[in-house]
Amino acid sequence: MRLDKFLGTTLGITRREAGKLLRDKMIEVDGEIVRSASFSVGDDNNVEFNGRPLRLQGPRYFMLNKPQGFVCSHVDDFNPTVFVLFDEVSPEKMHVAGRLDSDTTGLTLLTDDGQWSHRITSPRHVCEKVYFVETADPIVAENIAQFEAGVQLNGEKELTRPAKLEIVGEREGVLTITEGKYHQVKRMFAAVGNRVVGLHRERVGAVELDEDLEPGQYRPLTDEEIASFLAK
Repeated sequence: MRLDKFLGTTLGITRREAGKLLRDKMIEVDGEIVRSASFSVGDDNNVEFNGRPLRLQGPRYFMLNKPQGFVCSHVDDFNPTVFVLFDEVSPEKMHVAGRLDSDTTGLTLLTDDGQWSHRITSPRHVCEKVYFVETADPIVAENIAQFEAGVQLNGEKELTRPAKLEIVGEREGVLTITEGKYHQVKRMFAAVGNRVVGLHRERVGAVELDEDLEPGQYRPLTDEEIASFLAK
């Protein structure tokens, strides 16, 4: 790989900015100052910027316990984004695999691997999402059959896919869905005459939210968790 491209990838800078670092003699390869942008580097080379070793990053995979009030986009005029919670190099290069609303909390998966996240978000792949739901009115037993049969969402032509509802309290339930329509859980309960007042995602596929993560905390996914979305 060309050295200027290597610097651009590892430091998140433009090739022009990389060229300036080289001209300013701030880059060493294997202990020697290199000023040529076209210098070729490989896995065996030791590249340093001001004495700081640089390494190409592979794909990154994280789980975040998303707090309330944060959005899953990179830019928002009113709310902070989840990416400000990350103390990682170039967090702007990551994206959320299955966004949550600003007032929804819980398991959020972030990566810079587009093919991997496609396995989570694409309608072609059946990926379960499990939510703990709090409602304004009591959840009635008939909702179980309604959600299993599919409900008609406002503005949608087709019914929702079959969903599993478990009632765990008068106004509390655990809902498992296999699709990710806009505001789907809220709209499903609205379709049966109820209103969601609290929503927390507990699981995506086989990956459960780490109970040791406080709101706003994150950790890398394990190799097993990463591979679980590729095994289908």
